[in-house]
Amino acid sequence: MNEVGEDVRAVEATLFASAEPLNAAEIAEHVGPDVDVAEALSILEEQYRGRGIELVERGKRWHFQTAPDLAHILRREREDAKKLSRAAVETLAIVAYHEPVSRAEIEAIRGVQISKGTLDVLMEAGWVRPAGRREAPGRPLTYATTVGFLTHFGLQSRRDLPGLDDLKAAGLLDPIDAALEQLGQLELESEGEEH
Repeated sequence: MNEVGEDVRAVEATLFASAEPLNAAEIAEHVGPDVDVAEALSILEEQYRGRGIELVERGKRWHFQTAPDLAHILRREREDAKKLSRAAVETLAIVAYHEPVSRAEIEAIRGVQISKGTLDVLMEAGWVRPAGRREAPGRPLTYATTVGFLTHFGLQSRRDLPGLDDLKAAGLLDPIDAALEQLGQLELESEGEEH
């Protein structure tokens, strides 16, 4: 393929990969100063004219969009993603790290009762499932994570969950917990110095 063809491909790839529309200068930053961005855009605009995807310019910024006459095909009813409550996030973490786990065990770890709705929300999301009954008095139902949980969070298995050190390094632990832990270590160090 000739150099012009390669330049057009580079501009096309840049536009496809961009999450936002780009102006010519931004495209040039990606493809290099030797590429005639204006010529490549003109060629692409012509190549995509009348197709299912079109290259369009809006406010001197370029992007690909669905052809207006096909937009109705792509409209779908969708549910708005709802943010999980803190209780649901904590419950999900407990199930993931301690599965199979019963409601009483979740409550013991959290230190507070959980509403029935919390586990229902996690099951509706497809992240938690009933995992049988514990061989204990009352035979409590236990819960575990699902394949959907692993898929949503990009995990191959539960072994891929971050460990305590990983969470600390990422700054994801509650700062109060980290401060209390550090305070506890300082007290232990000072006690050691006194002896």
